[in-house]
Amino acid sequence: MSREEVGSGRVVLAGAPLGNIGDASSRLREVLAAADVIAAEDTRRLGRLVKDLEVTVRGKVVSYFEGNEVWRSQELVNELAGGAMVVVITDGGMPSVSDPGFRLVRAALEAGYPVTAAPGPSAVTTALALSGLPSDRFVFEGFLPRTGSNRRSRLKELASEPRTLVFFEAPHRIAGALTDFAATFGAERPAAVCRELTKTYEEIRRGTLEELAAWAADGEPRGEITLVVGGAPDRPAERPADEELRTAVARLETAGDSRRDAIQAIADQYGLKKRDVYNVVHSGR
Repeated sequence: MSREEVGSGRVVLAGAPLGNIGDASSRLREVLAAADVIAAEDTRRLGRLVKDLEVTVRGKVVSYFEGNEVWRSQELVNELAGGAMVVVITDGGMPSVSDPGFRLVRAALEAGYPVTAAPGPSAVTTALALSGLPSDRFVFEGFLPRTGSNRRSRLKELASEPRTLVFFEAPHRIAGALTDFAATFGAERPAAVCRELTKTYEEIRRGTLEELAAWAADGEPRGEITLVVGGAPDRPAERPADEELRTAVARLETAGDSRRDAIQAIADQYGLKKRDVYNVVHSGR
């Protein structure tokens, strides 16, 4: 189905400032002023944004967040059928990147309506650039599972990924997440915690996963957090001393793994045979 067949409706994904209003583009101002419908993750934050930008909104404003994204997307497609320009905006960064927007993009494209963007800031690429870690190849993983066992399981799948990894994490979970990272990826893996990007109290903490886990455990960091973790070494790490292997297994056990799973994870991490790690662990008992 072509655009002409369905009318002139279109979707515009609008990148919002992460925190500093000075990062708003003139294009963002234009699309907010011209929109027939603005689908906002938080309508109150949108209200503050347009006030700061001195933009007069003439279109209809509707909420569009995780809880209503499924059914609201169909409503917005109906607006497109009437020729509306629908602008999607989240609390910060680009819509559909771990934020609402993906379902509407799919629905609009399937219905034959064009989708474009008014590009803007992105926490993913901003944190990556500031981390000091390799940025030529990277993987964005969004939010990790919330529970410890599911999180550790996911991290084991990612431990051998050679590209730099980028995650979002909630402040109240960052200490536990970093502890699991250190246990699964290795204590010496480099990483950076990027907090409150572009805002007054922006903070970039760089160090090993073990160092960052200790920092986070000392007091819960506040604000929005993007975590950047270095990729796995190109070659298997040099075999650690026996005591280091025992410590690494014990760290995973403390985090909640069974001894069997912990031994397997450490064996995989260092390219060792499971039986060899098992013998080292049990010889120290």
